[in-house]
Amino acid sequence: MQYDFAIIGAGIVGAASSLELIRRRPGARILLLEKEAAVARHQSGHNSGVVHAGVYYEPGSLKARFCREGVRDTREFCRENGIPFRTTGKLIVATGEAELPRLEALHERCRLNGLSPRTVDCRELRELEPNIAGIRAIRVAESAITDYPAIAESMVRQFTGRGGETRFGATVEGIEEGANGMRLRLGGETVHTGRLLVCGGLMADRLARLQGFRIDWRTVPFRGEYFRLGPEWNDVVRHLVYPVPDPALPFLGVHLTPQVDGTVTVGPNAVPGWKREGYGKFAFSLRDTLEMLRFPGWWKLTGRHAGTGLRELWHSAWKRGYLGRVRRYCPKLGLDDLLPHPAGVRAQAVARDGTMIHDFLVEHTARSLHVGNAPSPAATSALPIARHLCDLFLDD
Repeated sequence: MQYDFAIIGAGIVGAASSLELIRRRPGARILLLEKEAAVARHQSGHNSGVVHAGVYYEPGSLKARFCREGVRDTREFCRENGIPFRTTGKLIVATGEAELPRLEALHERCRLNGLSPRTVDCRELRELEPNIAGIRAIRVAESAITDYPAIAESMVRQFTGRGGETRFGATVEGIEEGANGMRLRLGGETVHTGRLLVCGGLMADRLARLQGFRIDWRTVPFRGEYFRLGPEWNDVVRHLVYPVPDPALPFLGVHLTPQVDGTVTVGPNAVPGWKREGYGKFAFSLRDTLEMLRFPGWWKLTGRHAGTGLRELWHSAWKRGYLGRVRRYCPKLGLDDLLPHPAGVRAQAVARDGTMIHDFLVEHTARSLHVGNAPSPAATSALPIARHLCDLFLDD
């Protein structure tokens, strides 16, 4: 089969890119390939549902820019397509004096990123959230919640409605680039395409190496474990409630998140993932584990953050320890209130020297473009990311 464009990966970034591409090239033959049986089966379907406003991201970075645009675009897409979107606002809560300098630094970062943060004292915090304890907080009004799998599914429906072709259960086993185009091997079949866009998520590094890229980074999976609260706690908070993060590891921090279905989730933590696409507590893949352990960057990263890593593992194994992190700012919760909830696995690109790559990363050739790293807030920012990728991908 011959196509003008092919996209690998039907997570939310691949779905948004497919829709953006067919909008720009309405007469082109475009194929979206996904190895799973449906859209958004991995990171896009296993997350907190938060629409991030851009609190933590380095001013001037692509993450910060895309996040600002993404909040607006996601809200508008949901409105147009009847998808739940609720602007809850976010409270970042300091529970001790030692956290106040970091809270002030976050306030300044919010301001530099174009947000309108407001400092909340302990009295107003108690008025806003009677079940939350803290000495000071920042309120970020722009933060919201939504249903990312529904967004991705809507994007793919619109893509096919405009003439795009989707193929599920299609595992790409070979990628070759020639003078006249790309050849994709899918089992016993070969697909020919003029250009290729790869949004591989947890398999990003493997797909890049499958094409022959000599990359000095690898995708390292971190498993994020969640709980949900019982229905009696559905009104425990009105805002998203977050602790003050460690600036070196801003993705860490167990938070309370009201969901669009009315429930409230708790989490996530971050522990090593021993299977890239494994969501059970004891999920394990020998291939994934050996590949990670053979990568020098994993050992350097682990050594650099050994104390934090051990604490995360301990709280994963000891539910009471996990609860203690939540009770710092929500002391009314008890052990029996933490009910099972599906985990997620986060793809983190790590360099050979052990540095976590925090911004977006792309690898490209004349006819292909691979998204090597699309960290949070990739779901929030899927639409502006898609525009950026198509700008890079197309000769306009």
